[in-house]
Amino acid sequence: MKVAFIGTGNMGAPMARNLADAGHEVTGFDTQAPMPDGVLVAASATDAVKDAEVAVTMLPNGEILRAVVAEILPAMAPGAVLLDCSTVDVDSARAVAREAAAQGRRFLDAPVSGGVGGADAGTLTFMVGGAEDALATARPLLEVMGARIVHCGEAGAGQAAKICNNMILGATMVATCEAFALADRLGLDRQAMFDVVSTSSGQSWSMNTYCPAPGVGPTSPADNDYRPGFAAELMLKDLGLAAQAAEAVGATTPMGAAALAEYRTFVEQEDGKGRDFSAMLPRFAGKPGDR
Repeated sequence: MKVAFIGTGNMGAPMARNLADAGHEVTGFDTQAPMPDGVLVAASATDAVKDAEVAVTMLPNGEILRAVVAEILPAMAPGAVLLDCSTVDVDSARAVAREAAAQGRRFLDAPVSGGVGGADAGTLTFMVGGAEDALATARPLLEVMGARIVHCGEAGAGQAAKICNNMILGATMVATCEAFALADRLGLDRQAMFDVVSTSSGQSWSMNTYCPAPGVGPTSPADNDYRPGFAAELMLKDLGLAAQAAEAVGATTPMGAAALAEYRTFVEQEDGKGRDFSAMLPRFAGKPGDR
């Protein structure tokens, strides 16, 4: 399949590389990041999408997505699929879907879960919003880049699923780190804490799979000095999107709001930027006067 890939940063580069390794003809463009091996370099985003059956975008936010889409849609072939894997606000996803339909192109919002490790291994989960026929066209590519594809509904539903998932994840990670810090103060061994909680009612992905305590449970960024698998500033972004969505529809999300406040302080006022989102543990584990 002829594929365009716009945005080859930390997530996009391994995704594009996996498509090229699988035999697809991938042409990429990024304003700063280099192209991975096997991906042809385009002079511009519009050049990349010409003749592409599917154009994949992996971009930082909704504003940039809207600007890029306004540029590339007229250059895309009629009936081509725009597959957006960015994490953006629901309104931006739906606005882009409407614009794509008006110009005779098909659109899918397909944000991902799994981080850089999942992108590299081709084991991402895709949460997809959009029409079945567009998904059928894009599915062979999604199956290369990921291990699970969930069709969540119409355009925007993929983004809705992503922000709801990450609101749970952010709040759960804060609670997990708080609990480890409390266990430390109570003199409870961290391994014993993990052995109990990971097999009891407190278990979660944050505990069982991505444990924030170094040397405990499966290998995680905590075992690599909290170098990011999923950066704290990205969690802050996603919690902000959840808060924005909640306000728009009148939903009450106090735990999501509390997690947002903690990550905002961690990233903007402390040393959280550039660290994994699980680095909340050393933050809470410091002495009482440290915070």
